[in-house]
Amino acid sequence: MMPDMTQVGQAETKEWTPNVSVPVVMFNQVSKTYGRINALSGISLGISGGVTGILGMNGAGKSTLFKLMMGKLKPSSGDVKLFGTNPWKNSAPYSRVGFVSEGEKLHDWMTALDFVVTFARLHGMTRDEAREEAERVLEFVSLTDVMHKKIGQFSKGMRQRVKIAHALVNDPELIILDEPLQGCDPLARTTIMNVIKELGRLGRTVLVSSHILHEIERITEQIVILHHGRVLALGNSHAIREMIDQHPHKISLDCEQPREVAKYIMAIDAVTGLSFINPTQLMIETKNLGDVHKELPQVILQSGLKVTGIDNPDDDLQSILQYLTGGLA
Repeated sequence: MMPDMTQVGQAETKEWTPNVSVPVVMFNQVSKTYGRINALSGISLGISGGVTGILGMNGAGKSTLFKLMMGKLKPSSGDVKLFGTNPWKNSAPYSRVGFVSEGEKLHDWMTALDFVVTFARLHGMTRDEAREEAERVLEFVSLTDVMHKKIGQFSKGMRQRVKIAHALVNDPELIILDEPLQGCDPLARTTIMNVIKELGRLGRTVLVSSHILHEIERITEQIVILHHGRVLALGNSHAIREMIDQHPHKISLDCEQPREVAKYIMAIDAVTGLSFINPTQLMIETKNLGDVHKELPQVILQSGLKVTGIDNPDDDLQSILQYLTGGLA
């Protein structure tokens, strides 16, 4: 069941007032090479507070970026700093970080509570403190009712929430989540998204990677797009969409009478073109998806004609990469 966010807030986590004098995460001209392969090239980023989505197709460099932050890889050049400190010279920042890797490495024979308690103990807590903190974070991710069940009995979405809980048990200021929604069903995705948004609301710095645009847009407007190891775009999603609105977008309508529907669609000012794909599909072209989608429901209603499906076939990350790279993505 999806958690009520007022209840999630009651599973009290401490709100943070970030130190604004230095970014929580700072990359200064960071590159990582493997022989002749450039996994990352000249990355410069400063991130503090709230949720930031790290978008990119497989191989874009998202996991490499996170591994550099976590000290699992050393930069070939440039500097990575957490809370103003180079963690290769001083590992203290890692006590303020929670990390969820993309790969699944859980002990299926342990209960969720035992698993999280174990990590709490590794952070130096007493047995009582560890249990109290473990119960707190498991409540935060809405797993209280199953915390005594073995992880091996959990669904993919529940396993992901256990991983998030273990990353939160030290009450971190920086939370790094590598593809936390991958492989989850729609209900689990919504639950995890709500947890991530709540962490951002509480003032934490949260980095979330994904290759699915609309997932990130449901969590945050602040995004970084990686492509072939470089930062292709960064800013809020509205600004990035403005960058690509010079290119026409397509909206597909499934309907029984596309030619009749087209007569009504032509009245929308933002529509720049119409075409008939097959006897039951109408394709709309526009440079402003928002304006068309705002008017479309009312226009369809006024037509009195049956429309059974609306889709944006080019509103995905791959298409946006093609727009931003001039078709070279």
